Amino acid sequence: MELLRFSAFWYGAILFGSIVLEQADSYIIKVRRLCKFCDVQATVCTGQGSCEVECDITSICTHDDDVCVAIWRKKDDNVTFDTVCHNPAEKLYGLVLDDYNNSKCEMKERKGMGSTFFMCSCSEDECNERIIFNTYMDSQVAVIIVSLVPLLVMAILVITSFYCYRVYRQRRANAKRKKPDFSDAHAIMGDDEGSDSSSTHANNLNHNTELLPIELDIQVGKGRFAEVYKAKLKQGSSVSDEQGFETVAVKIFSYEEYASWKNEKDIFSDADLRHENVLHFLTAEERKVQRQYWLITAYQPRGNLQEYLTHHIISWHDLWLLGGSLASGLAHLHSDHSPGGRYKVPIAHRDIKSSNILVKSDLTCCLCDFGLALRLDNSLSVDELANSGQVGTARYMAPEVLESRINLENIECFKQADVYSMALVLWEMISRCSAIGEVKEYEPPFGNLREHPCVESMKDSVLRDRGRPEIPNSWLNHTGIQLVCSAIDDCWDHDPEARLTAQCMVERFEDLEYLDKLSDCSDSEEKIPEEIIVVDEK
Repeated sequence: MELLRFSAFWYGAILFGSIVLEQADSYIIKVRRLCKFCDVQATVCTGQGSCEVECDITSICTHDDDVCVAIWRKKDDNVTFDTVCHNPAEKLYGLVLDDYNNSKCEMKERKGMGSTFFMCSCSEDECNERIIFNTYMDSQVAVIIVSLVPLLVMAILVITSFYCYRVYRQRRANAKRKKPDFSDAHAIMGDDEGSDSSSTHANNLNHNTELLPIELDIQVGKGRFAEVYKAKLKQGSSVSDEQGFETVAVKIFSYEEYASWKNEKDIFSDADLRHENVLHFLTAEERKVQRQYWLITAYQPRGNLQEYLTHHIISWHDLWLLGGSLASGLAHLHSDHSPGGRYKVPIAHRDIKSSNILVKSDLTCCLCDFGLALRLDNSLSVDELANSGQVGTARYMAPEVLESRINLENIECFKQADVYSMALVLWEMISRCSAIGEVKEYEPPFGNLREHPCVESMKDSVLRDRGRPEIPNSWLNHTGIQLVCSAIDDCWDHDPEARLTAQCMVERFEDLEYLDKLSDCSDSEEKIPEEIIVVDEK
């Protein structure tokens, strides 16, 4: 009985206690947020990194659900902070508090507030005392960086693969150069069909210490400094074996013309000079027994352009090929980068004329005779350029060259003189083109002057009279000829800076391709056999 009374007592006490607790819970007062609470006040915070609001007042928020808020504004040069308590269920300055669940006050810029306006909110006591900027921007930057990493890795892989491929190709080319195979000389040094089809041996044979087995044939040209011979390159030791020869051209300088030979050799030895419209160079040799210096190049049976025009009437298609390739070769000389994109030293030819241009088997041009050429290196001083003198062939000299008034402080002036000379050569081509109608016998530019006019005679014609070769109205009946004549007129302008560049002429000829396709592309009217003997005008 006592045990039952004791149990009943404790059961009643527990039940009473639980009822009291339930009633008391309904009367517990919820603790409200403590926040920094200052009106608008000036601050030195720059809006970057983290800042202290410098508010000395801590306030108990009025409502249970209030959170801490901080606002940073900049208008003109005035920068202010204000800190408040605010219920996130209601808008503040028309803005919704969407970041109040954070323990830190991380600023976000709000647009359209009439000034630079940042606001943050958080739900810890006095969490609006220390403000953090740039978190949003940093996250954006991080996203951008992460997005770009795959692209960057891919770009590195592509560049690395391309570089390895280039190195591989270069090593293969070097391996071939170390073992010249004269059984393939037909493809390398060229005959009528492939004189420029390969450049793997160009500028490398001249490293050989042994002289090449060459047998001279006939003289095909003669200039001021050298004579040019057609020659045979022997593969084996047997001179009588006709199958062991390949045709080459040999330019022979006497010992007294060492400077001219060396200049041309140095120009040719630049690997970046190689181009389909520049004569294919093989090697240079000193022949001590004969007291001679040799330059060995590809042989072009069609001879030079002057002789070709003398004995052939060309079609519009032929003119388009010859003119476009001439401009292309000169543009390559003048360019400061190779077709592969590498830097190269620009070169001024300084003696452009029809007898210094060879006609290849495909009826395109290639430039030759670099004895007067000048490397336009930026390291050259004005004095060094001045020492180059008045050079070239008087008939083809630009006005400023005739007058010795080239602007030596601008290396472009040498290129501009080349373009003037090219214009005269293009005029020669047109004068022998069937598209102009009646074609007269070949005549060089300024044909009314004597065969080899001197500088003074050319000054009278070009400088005093401002004369240029005549372009008859009958030439302008053909659209293509008319456009080429217009370009020529721009190229031989008296003002060097008003002239077109060689690259512009390349583009002009490319634009004429549609006319070439419309033409009949008739074959040239040939008056002599293909192989001719060339005598230089020099």
